[in-house]
Amino acid sequence: MINSKTLDPYPGEPDIERLLAAFKRKPVDRVPNFEVLYEDQHVEKFLGRFAGNTLAYGGDPAKGANAEQGRPMYPDDYLDLAEMIGQDAILFEGLWTPFRRKDEKGNLVPAYGRDVKTKSEYEKLILDSDGQIARVKKYLAEYKQAIAKRNSKIGVGVLYGCISQTPYEFVVGMNDFMMMVYEDRDLVEEILEDSTLYFIKITKAIIEAGVDFIWPADDIAFKTGLFIPPKIMKEIWVPRMARIIEPALNADIPVMFHSDGRIDDIMEDLIDMGVDCINPMDPYGVDYADYKARYGDRLCLSGNVDIEFPLSKGTPEDVDADVKAHMEVLKPGGGYVASVSHSVVNYIPHENVIAYINAIHKYGIY
Repeated sequence: MINSKTLDPYPGEPDIERLLAAFKRKPVDRVPNFEVLYEDQHVEKFLGRFAGNTLAYGGDPAKGANAEQGRPMYPDDYLDLAEMIGQDAILFEGLWTPFRRKDEKGNLVPAYGRDVKTKSEYEKLILDSDGQIARVKKYLAEYKQAIAKRNSKIGVGVLYGCISQTPYEFVVGMNDFMMMVYEDRDLVEEILEDSTLYFIKITKAIIEAGVDFIWPADDIAFKTGLFIPPKIMKEIWVPRMARIIEPALNADIPVMFHSDGRIDDIMEDLIDMGVDCINPMDPYGVDYADYKARYGDRLCLSGNVDIEFPLSKGTPEDVDADVKAHMEVLKPGGGYVASVSHSVVNYIPHENVIAYINAIHKYGIY
């Protein structure tokens, strides 16, 4: 009988060293569990109080482009959740390049109307680097202070780096941006370069402030492959992402990378640039056994437990069986971090979330 009512006790207290060791494919006592996002209803059911979601205290959890809508989850709430579920790290996001424009009152407001189509329109935007860097440093300090006050071993990471997703999702628009790659490549490269320079500053700032690992993220693919042809991606995107993570490599800070979709065409590039762990092995484009065979001796692998089935549409027994199957393939030899294929969304039944966490701790012991 699968327990889907309460969280089972787990072995080993939350400890950032476990997660960092898994990133480096070193021995650990159990497979770490680490999610990019628990949405608010699950957080509230676990904690017994409203605390927002793990990326934002209020507002749409994953749309950090509207960062002005609120702040990250308060660290004490997040630490309570991490201790409850056995998670070794907490994080917050600075995903989007802070492109701004002035409103009629002269205030800086987000320039996320998908209305930039020409160089002259782009040149009207203002990049609020100093403001956003100050925001990221403020919250990193707040999180680290809360951890220190508890004398906790939990660590903290920062999720950031959407050099292509910011323009295609918010500034230019998907169709126009993809056409712009062919019709006005100089402008595309200018936008990407400005974002790159900004995120390099973020990398340096959070390293100086004591981050435990960095998590660059940029959705660059769908289920059949990259949005942009591999040859062009290797010219305009790969060298820039490498520059963003380079300061972390120089400081011996582990690097996790996230993109949805099938990213086979740049996996070797990610390895070459020094990425330690890839996430989330999108199940609609990735065979996790294939990735383990091809990359498991060079990369930590994270993700792939499908939020549709078994998590949303299956039973707790289905969830338990799926986690066990992933463990049997991905756990041997280390280098595996258990996580879902996207995020722990509200439409997943809570009993399946409990079954999922319990299964990780049951089958993840080495």
